[in-house]
Amino acid sequence: MSDTGSSDSTATSANTMWGGRFAAGPDAIMEAINASISFDQRMVRQDIEGSRAHAAMLAATGILRDSDVEAIREGLLTVLSEIEGGDFAFSTALEDIHMNVEARLTELVGPAAGRLHTARSRNDQVATDFKLWVRDQMKAAITGLEALMRALVAQADAGADWVMPGFTHLQTAQPVTWGHHMLAYVEMFARDRGRFADAYHRMNECPLGAAALAGTSFPIDREMTAKALGFDRPAANSLDAVSDRDFALEFLSAASICAMHLSRFAEELVIWSSAQFRFVSLSDRFSTGSSIMPQKKNPDAAELIRAKIGRIFGANVALMTVMKGLPLAYSKDMQEDKEQVFDAADNLMLALAAMEGMVGDMQARVPELEAAAASGFSTATDLADWLVHSLDMPFRDAHHVTGSLVKLAEDKGCDLPDLSLDDMQSVHGAITDDVFGVLGVHNSVASRTSYGGTAPVRVREQVARWQKLLG
Repeated sequence: MSDTGSSDSTATSANTMWGGRFAAGPDAIMEAINASISFDQRMVRQDIEGSRAHAAMLAATGILRDSDVEAIREGLLTVLSEIEGGDFAFSTALEDIHMNVEARLTELVGPAAGRLHTARSRNDQVATDFKLWVRDQMKAAITGLEALMRALVAQADAGADWVMPGFTHLQTAQPVTWGHHMLAYVEMFARDRGRFADAYHRMNECPLGAAALAGTSFPIDREMTAKALGFDRPAANSLDAVSDRDFALEFLSAASICAMHLSRFAEELVIWSSAQFRFVSLSDRFSTGSSIMPQKKNPDAAELIRAKIGRIFGANVALMTVMKGLPLAYSKDMQEDKEQVFDAADNLMLALAAMEGMVGDMQARVPELEAAAASGFSTATDLADWLVHSLDMPFRDAHHVTGSLVKLAEDKGCDLPDLSLDDMQSVHGAITDDVFGVLGVHNSVASRTSYGGTAPVRVREQVARWQKLLG
């Protein structure tokens, strides 16, 4: 998508597309490195939408005749229909989606097609197309996130009372509820949704009318084209408008953080579905077997989500690297801004859909979760808190006493609730029978009633909140 100014000439070949500056077309190598039609044809709908809006504005401002504009707008719909129907022959000699569309439009409507490029450049045209495409992907990402969040909220609702181990350092820490764990990911994905929505708001300025880099002398109405294309306003600086790719970088940044969250959950599903944990089971819809080991059931969908994230991270770094050294305004380097964004968007949407499917599909193994929650001295903090509340003991002293009781239980090969009262009083004589009321995992989670805590009553409050927010 090279730099071309406003033109009123009809384009019929690669050479005339470039104008009179070049005596001959590029050789095969130059054509191969210069052409972007192999990937930018994905923006055909946005390209035609932008061209139709531009043509309507040219008619409204009296720059073009109504008859020419009507022919252009109808011809563009024909081109779109041909492309979407698979009846369009793309040409690398025509470089990009813009020139391919214009060449076919010329065949359909004649010389009027050459007037479409009045008061614009491929520079503002591609910036507009790409913004429209990325904007659509942001909407799709938000929709995908909300579907995933609903699936997680449904799991939280079902398992508000189910007890499972909470981990730090992947070591048993304290009991939590299944619902609380599911809602942790709802919060993460809600922030991702907010990042896409925030980036959408910031990017929603229309580059069209910036022309090559300096604006145009034609009396165009940029407010009209911005409104027609659903933008909040026209971009305020023509140099920035044609050279800005922050919107793509923000999409990739938000996608990368979202992908990181997806990968964290995917990692948990891999661990939880293992024979060593047996916390969840996944159906055959999201698992595969082994070609040699008949007992295997592999969580391949989760593993592939975890791996695909690298492509999204890579796309973010790649585009940052492309843009980091470019002076204002447009440089041909910026043709390399799309393929990685397209790939990242595809993989993000696939990962979101796959994760939504797995969340809806997975079955929690409630007895195994509860058994694991009760192991590893998970109620030690509850014991320390009891010593503080009941014996008015400073927490640091309570921490020490509890540590001694954990050591005693380890020596006896049992867990804290299995110690006798005599055992406990051998460490601290003031301990009473009441202590056993806090050592069960259900008692533990029920006591965590602070806002944002794991108590079932708090989980149900958050489930209700998210059900209302998500509709």
